[in-house]
Amino acid sequence: MPEEIPTPPPQPPTADTPPPTPPVAAATPPTAAPPYAYAPPYGAPYAQAAPYAPPSPYPVYSQPPRRRHSAWFWVSILGGSLAAVALLFTLMVWSIVKSVSGDSSSSIDGLGGGSNIGVIDITGVILDADKIDTQLRKFGDDSSIKAIILHINSPGGGAAASQEIYNEVVRVRHEKNKPIVASVESVGASGAYYIASGCDKIYANNASVVGSIGVIMEWTNYGDLLKWAKLKSVVIHAGTLKDAGDPTREMTPEEQAYFQSVVDNMYGQFVHDVATGRHTTDDKIRPLATGQVWTGQQSLPLGLIDKVGGFRVALMDTASSVGIKGEPTIARPASDKRGLLAALSDDSDSLFPNPSKLLDQAPGFYFMWK
Repeated sequence: MPEEIPTPPPQPPTADTPPPTPPVAAATPPTAAPPYAYAPPYGAPYAQAAPYAPPSPYPVYSQPPRRRHSAWFWVSILGGSLAAVALLFTLMVWSIVKSVSGDSSSSIDGLGGGSNIGVIDITGVILDADKIDTQLRKFGDDSSIKAIILHINSPGGGAAASQEIYNEVVRVRHEKNKPIVASVESVGASGAYYIASGCDKIYANNASVVGSIGVIMEWTNYGDLLKWAKLKSVVIHAGTLKDAGDPTREMTPEEQAYFQSVVDNMYGQFVHDVATGRHTTDDKIRPLATGQVWTGQQSLPLGLIDKVGGFRVALMDTASSVGIKGEPTIARPASDKRGLLAALSDDSDSLFPNPSKLLDQAPGFYFMWK
């Protein structure tokens, strides 16, 4: 064990002894500054400043103060909205009134001094007679309409519908003493020719197709499809021919003769009405009633039309025949435009078909060229 050396006691200070030096605190090692530390340039008061953030690579734009609109701006917005609503309401009311009244778009009593020619378009397959009959009655009762032209471009359609329009044409001609002329554009066949034959005159272009005097009855037999799907049709009826024309089975000879007699009867009506309208006899029309068509050029010598010419020729000849000099004024029925309002106000069956109509498989009789 080492020997301890005693510490000498402190000596009292003398005049020649220098004063003791105060103890010096241990130096604190400097702290390493962060890579982006900010050195305050103004001394101690700024020593606690936040560290310097590196500049952003994307420019910073200051947002301008939001502009406040004046009261007149909001007044103009409100006024414009009210005006738009009022205009929409006015258009709706006008559309309803026009659809209810059903007035002609240009047929107005006294227009042009009563020198108007009414024009009714008959286009496409004829399945309904109400629209055409209504237009014929309106033009027939309108004193400003001096004559009517049926502008035809149709292959025909339903037998009953075609015959109904034919009868209305004849009635207006005789009761209202108003000439009605047919102008065939491209096709005026079968039921459409049936209607034309009731007019005073028939015009057609050289390449127009007219004729097809005949009757057709048809339906689709889907019995084999039911057998393939392993379905069976069950029918209970009273009367031998009550289910004649059932599309799920073949026709019997009795049913064949039955339907042929109905078609023959309609055929005889067709031939007779055409002969009456063309001021001839059934015997002269029957050889032409084979269901075939002829061009306008071929049909003129056969007596099926009165003159080769288009709509313009028919218009000017008709105007001259009723004493209209110069260019006649054409009046057409109001267009039947189907909009959202009309669709919403229509019968619900047009929007949502009735499932019961899927069962409507009855055979149809047609005056139609195919």
